[in-house]
This record gives sequence, C-alpha cells and structure tokens, in this order.
Amino acid sequence: MIDLKNQTFFITGVAGFIGSNLAKKLLSTINNITIIGIDNLNNYYDVNLKKARLNELYKHKNFIFIQENIKEKNIILDIFKKYKPDIVINLAAQAGVRYSLINPDAYVESNIIGFFNVLEACRYYNVKHLVFASSSSVYGLNKKIPYSTQDRTDKPVSFYAATKKSDELMAYTYAKLYKIPITGLRFFTVYGPAGRPDMAYFSFTKKLVNGEDIQIFNYGNCKRDFTYIDDIVEGIIKVLQKAPNKDEDNVQYKLYNIGNNNPENLLDFVNILQQELVNVGLLPKDYDFEAHKKLVPMQAGDVEITYADIDELIKDFNFKPSTNLKDGLRAFIKWYKDYYIK
Repeated sequence: MIDLKNQTFFITGVAGFIGSNLAKKLLSTINNITIIGIDNLNNYYDVNLKKARLNELYKHKNFIFIQENIKEKNIILDIFKKYKPDIVINLAAQAGVRYSLINPDAYVESNIIGFFNVLEACRYYNVKHLVFASSSSVYGLNKKIPYSTQDRTDKPVSFYAATKKSDELMAYTYAKLYKIPITGLRFFTVYGPAGRPDMAYFSFTKKLVNGEDIQIFNYGNCKRDFTYIDDIVEGIIKVLQKAPNKDEDNVQYKLYNIGNNNPENLLDFVNILQQELVNVGLLPKDYDFEAHKKLVPMQAGDVEITYADIDELIKDFNFKPSTNLKDGLRAFIKWYKDYYIK
C-alpha cells in the first residue's frame, strides 16, 4: 500500500473535468501533500470553464499550476527534475470521439507524444506509481457484453480509441522495461457538475434550455454506462494507493474498468434529463420535448453500447460506483443553473 500523505503528485490535464475534481479531493482530504498540475488550457471547449475549475484549486496553498503542453518533452523532464513527484496521474488527452475524425493531429500530439513524454520522465525518476486514463472506447467492435479487461481491443472504431489503445501498449512496455508500477483506467462516460460541454448530457441541456433541437443518435438505440464524477475520483484515489502486483512475467501493470456497471438507454437518459430541467425551473412543465427530439442515424466512430465489467475493481479495491443517473443528473442541472443562469 502507498500512503498518500506527504507525497508530491504530478497531475496532467489538471484543469480538465476529471483532473480538477481529483486534485480538489486530494488537496481537501489528504494531509501535507503537494500537487503539481499541468494543463495547456486549449480551446477545444470553453477555457473559462477550465479557469473556473482552477480557481477552486488555487484556494489551496500547496497547489502549483504550470500552463504548458505535455507534448514538450523538455518541459516535462524539467518538472520532474525540479519537483521529483512520487505519484503521477496522466489525465491530459485530446478527448472526443467525433473530433478525432476532424483533427487527428491533436490526438497524436497529446495522447501519444504527450503520454510518451510522461513515460520517459517516469523512466528517469523513481515514481512510486503511474496511473493513466484510458477509455471504454478501446473496446471498439467488441461484441461481448459487459466489456472485460480480458477482452480483445484490437478493433477500434475511432482514432481517439486507437490512441488510447496505443497508450496502454506503451505503458505496458515501459512497466516491463523500466520496472515502473503502472495502472491504466478505462473510464466509461464520465458526467457531472462542471463537466465537458462536448458531452451529450451537457450539450443536450444547453440546447433544450435554448429551445433548440437535440439529435439522438442511432434512433435512440444506444446504451451508455454513465459514471458520476465523484465515483470516478473515489475510484482513482483507491487505485493510487495500491500499485499493481507483479504478474507472471514480473511486470507491475494492470488495467481496470471504472463504470457504473449499469448501462442506460439514451432515450431514458434524455427523459430523466428533461424531468430534472423542469424540476429546477429551467424549463416549463408544459415544455414540448417531443418537438425538440430528432432521432438520427449512428454517428461515425460511435458504438451502440458501453457496459463495464468491474469485477476486478470490486475484488481488488472493494469499490463499486454507486451514484444513480437521476441523482447525478440532478446535481449537474443544479450546477448548470448556478453557473450559467444565476
């Protein structure tokens, strides 16, 4: 076990949705730690939202922020040389399945080159544990449900998924060659307050409040294993404390799914979202939802279902996400009203 107290953490993508929530939880619950956070604050989505997340972190005197890009190897090496982090969490990535169809270069820079630079730095400095973000997208055309980390992941359907699978392969190689304890986490549709505006729950909310139409892909025949942000953060913190055991090849490397283990139909999800928008007064009770729902074909790069097998997460950490979709969306809608409507 790794005692998180008195440790120095390096978190990439610290202004992002997961990174900022993780840093905030660590700073508020673990004694005498230092967090070095890096983020390039790119404009893939509203930079003001990223700055608002950072403002919460600036309240802690032991938080240090560096606005740089992880694709710059010398910057990463200089950070490791100066701060000598004990625990590294790589959450920086160009996100979004659909955007990877438009701008694949951004995914190479951040997800592959950037992660390679982090791995290289961990190679030269003695880190106790490297935890990195993968994605449920790696399962691609896998037909077996629920998705298990033992399943094949060699048929990605988006370039984003391909970069995440590449991260897993690179991480395993570095764990084996350089004896770095590494854990990869495959996240399943993370949502919650101050989340990513490009995610469906966020964009649907904005459009419905503005009286615009929403597009529901695959004619509503999609299911997603929605996972609330607080559950994701709790899972990461549990994983941080336990580096993987050596496997039969003497490698300290492990992959876990973190999902709610309960896929929700997209139409049911939209109905819950609508109810919560009415409940907080953002929409009138007589709002004509049907007039604003457009059922459209599947978007390129998407899959019909994501469903996490989390048996190993439960077995190794006695942890299972527990926030139901209604409670999670209610928390998001309340935040949305406070942040945007005021």
